[in-house]
Amino acid sequence: MEQFNPFSLSGKQILVTGASSGIGRGIALACAKMGATVIITGRNVERLNETLSQMPEGTHKAISADLTKAEDIEALATELPKLDGFVQCAGVGSRVACKDIDQSVIDHTMNPNFEAPVLLQAALLKKKKINKAASIVYIASIAAWSPSMGNGIYSASKGAIISYAQCLAQELAPRLIRVNCICPAMVWTDLVLQDGITREDLQEDEKRYPLKRYGTPEDIANLCIYLLSDASAWMTGSNIKISGGVIKL
Repeated sequence: MEQFNPFSLSGKQILVTGASSGIGRGIALACAKMGATVIITGRNVERLNETLSQMPEGTHKAISADLTKAEDIEALATELPKLDGFVQCAGVGSRVACKDIDQSVIDHTMNPNFEAPVLLQAALLKKKKINKAASIVYIASIAAWSPSMGNGIYSASKGAIISYAQCLAQELAPRLIRVNCICPAMVWTDLVLQDGITREDLQEDEKRYPLKRYGTPEDIANLCIYLLSDASAWMTGSNIKISGGVIKL
């Protein structure tokens, strides 16, 4: 008798963007372990292949693409098979004081964090690459509603993608396609070690988390597995905070 597992991804084709490192890599590996056929994309070919090499055997695939370029979005959307799951994880961090924001700062953050996911999503829908009853997951952040100094543009980019995802959920509901956001607090990835912040600074900061640690890519991946699986068939338009209990960044 086959064991009941509502979280199985067996038979599903899932695309994960930003899969060359960090949370994206963790999600891609977890999806493969749960039985999905995973297509990963990112800009760094070498690191994409590292992710691919860590997956269990299967017909997984890596496609190099810079999603801030229209021609790369078009090529990726054309090459992809029909998808049962889609995780938008590509993005960048940015810590700039509001008085120092200029157009280059806005473009650096908003293009990969908001514009690229929206334009890729539109391309996939136009090419009918999203199956009925599929699941779409956006990796956002509690920064969207947790203000902190220097985080204005990054917070705005995550707030924008959350609002967009909620509208998308309404539009795709007639086809039973679910759209949800995961909103982590601090997660241990290369992204957090930027702008002069040291590992020692972060280790001190994580002591204020009720669960006494930052998250890991695996923590986020486990929640993503739920949202991609049939176990979440009645969940759409949700923003799920996963934060180790912390309220403010």
